[in-house]
Amino acid sequence: MDFWPEFLASSWGKEFVAGGFGGIAGIVSGYPLDTIRVRQQSCTPGSAFNILRHVAATEGPLALYRGMAAPLASVTFQNAMVFQIYAMLSRAFDRNVPASDPPSYKGVALGGFGTGALQSLMLTPVELVKIRLQLQQRNILDNKNQMTSCKGPTDVARNIFRQEGWRGIYRGLTITVLRDAPAHGLYFWTYEYVREQLHPGCRKNGQESFRTMLIAGGLAGVASWICCYPLDVIKTRFQAQSQSTPLRYTGIVDCFRRSVKHEGYNVLWRGLGTAVARAFVVNGAIFTAYETALRCLFINNNNTVHANIQTENAF
Repeated sequence: MDFWPEFLASSWGKEFVAGGFGGIAGIVSGYPLDTIRVRQQSCTPGSAFNILRHVAATEGPLALYRGMAAPLASVTFQNAMVFQIYAMLSRAFDRNVPASDPPSYKGVALGGFGTGALQSLMLTPVELVKIRLQLQQRNILDNKNQMTSCKGPTDVARNIFRQEGWRGIYRGLTITVLRDAPAHGLYFWTYEYVREQLHPGCRKNGQESFRTMLIAGGLAGVASWICCYPLDVIKTRFQAQSQSTPLRYTGIVDCFRRSVKHEGYNVLWRGLGTAVARAFVVNGAIFTAYETALRCLFINNNNTVHANIQTENAF
């Protein structure tokens, strides 16, 4: 028995592969804007354009992609599981809807909420490593800082585990759950609602256009980021600190209080413009790649089944 044909013949296999394509498209398309957002949130003043120009001039354009290997290495599995968990939970929370119909908006929202909470277990270590790498500025860091010796995500993860253990690897888990659970509920609800408004009936027949996928996915990303952005700022600041430097915050509440006290409430929205622009691009790419890959897999599978039937009939 060949593994891949059997795997892709299942609904879970199709969701897995399509989710991977969607995740890769999202990471590659939006990573430079994500790096700028993280720097704005953490400590770097100035507009997104000024930060972009400064990073390109002092560290080189490739610095905008620093740390991308961490999320890219895990993105296939992570996004596949997110879409698969969402598909199951959206049905589980509303069993009154027939299997032939799309899940209700209530099921979509609750399924997204549960998906966001569960995915935080996978996402927290990945985002921790990514943030540490994105904030690593080799031209200005003290030579005594151990982060200067880190060459990539594996080095950073090993360094964190050696100094802080499992608690350090999962630093920020609580606030990641608080951020992702409601954000994912709104995320999937917005996508389903907007695509149905742009292309009535598409939730059932799956015949929406690329334009509908891009716009619905982009707006879903924007809505989810706006609702959780202050929590994301606190999460970035909390995860950015390490044992190799003096700890600035003792916890999430302390991080919130100190940030607001020293920089005002505006700090909670710093970098929002960059995040919104990135969210539209990334999530438009994710849903377009996901839906397109899913269609191709179903078409190829149907063609294979049809060919097998013809072969059997020939004998």
